[in-house]
Amino acid sequence: MTTDYHIIGNYISPYVRKVLVCMELKGLDYTIDPIAPFVGNERFSELSPLRRIPVLIDDDRVVNDSSVICQYLDERHPQPALYPADIGDRAQARWLEEYADSWLGDVVIWGMFYQIGVKRFLFGEQADEAIVSHAREEQLPQTLDYLESVLPAEGFLFGTLSVADISIASFFRNAAFVRYTVDAQRWPRAAAFLERTLALPAFRKLATYEERMLRTPLPEQREMLRELGAPVSAETLGCATARKSMARRD
Repeated sequence: MTTDYHIIGNYISPYVRKVLVCMELKGLDYTIDPIAPFVGNERFSELSPLRRIPVLIDDDRVVNDSSVICQYLDERHPQPALYPADIGDRAQARWLEEYADSWLGDVVIWGMFYQIGVKRFLFGEQADEAIVSHAREEQLPQTLDYLESVLPAEGFLFGTLSVADISIASFFRNAAFVRYTVDAQRWPRAAAFLERTLALPAFRKLATYEERMLRTPLPEQREMLRELGAPVSAETLGCATARKSMARRD
């Protein structure tokens, strides 16, 4: 088992969470520089040209994009497999991963979490309430209608836990940060699926770090995480001035 993996990315990010859950499930050791993309320095820009997280560093190799990283890790460490063996199921798992990364990224992250949290605390800007309302009252219910039609009543999407399950749950974890709760009467499958997936030990371990980070000022987060036992790296690519990423949307 390699101990050379290094992750650049904040525990609060659903994209980082997806990768870290995969690493936890595979028993992979890593160090982490838990920065948000908005406070990355020029070296971060060199490693991540779009100023997005996570970034995986494996010796001299730099791998960007959470989906690419997860597939890279799954091919390097095949057990437990996080992509279904059946070609059709594997295609569907990749589609649901992409659906989460792109659409839930738009709705939950840019429509809600960025507006309510990041804009206010990093940039001193007010949320655009029209964007938040549209995401919360229109887009997310439409999303849950779709997920209710594909999620299983019990267990996971393809029998055993896959990257699709991990991806979907990772974004709804961020929805909870802005006080969104899935209505179990309207979407019983989705609510039960999220409850059992987020209760998995890999998610719960990361939740310990996430919950403390949400209550800790940015300059104090690295030391707090070290005290909790997180594998925080000695060096950081963070800087004092927040800078909007190329992925940013208002």
